Amino acid sequence: MSSTARLTTGRKPLGWISWATLVLSIAGVAVAAYLTYEHFTAGTTLACPDTGVVNCMKVTSSEYSKLFGIPVALLGLGFFVGMTALSVPPLWRTASPWPSRLRLAAVVVGVVFVCYLIWAELFQIDAICLWCTVVHGLTLVLFGLVVIRQALPPLED
Repeated sequence: MSSTARLTTGRKPLGWISWATLVLSIAGVAVAAYLTYEHFTAGTTLACPDTGVVNCMKVTSSEYSKLFGIPVALLGLGFFVGMTALSVPPLWRTASPWPSRLRLAAVVVGVVFVCYLIWAELFQIDAICLWCTVVHGLTLVLFGLVVIRQALPPLED
């Protein structure tokens, strides 16, 4: 979009979204890696209360902490590693449609999975994990940014 078109329409290309998704994805890698570590060490150093409604140990050791035998923390780590790879700025500017399609598909799957996990926490486990909530929030913000950017016209170099 040229600067003249920007002045006429008042819309900016929102190029900052690629950097924001990269930063959020890296933060997600860090939190998911921590949760994965905690899963495999039986939560011995889990920095979260373990009583009442906020009970990370109850959530991370529940039957819902695995899907088909795979720890959901590990699935989250894979999701954020993939999102980090798809969020590097050159992949936002490529002429190929595949990175944007993969990014959109990934965040849609991520949000659906987050909805399932929130349902499990609230209605099955009766506890909330603060670290998991951070992952859920990061996924929802990533979803919003990717959808917003997808809805806008392509960026010009």
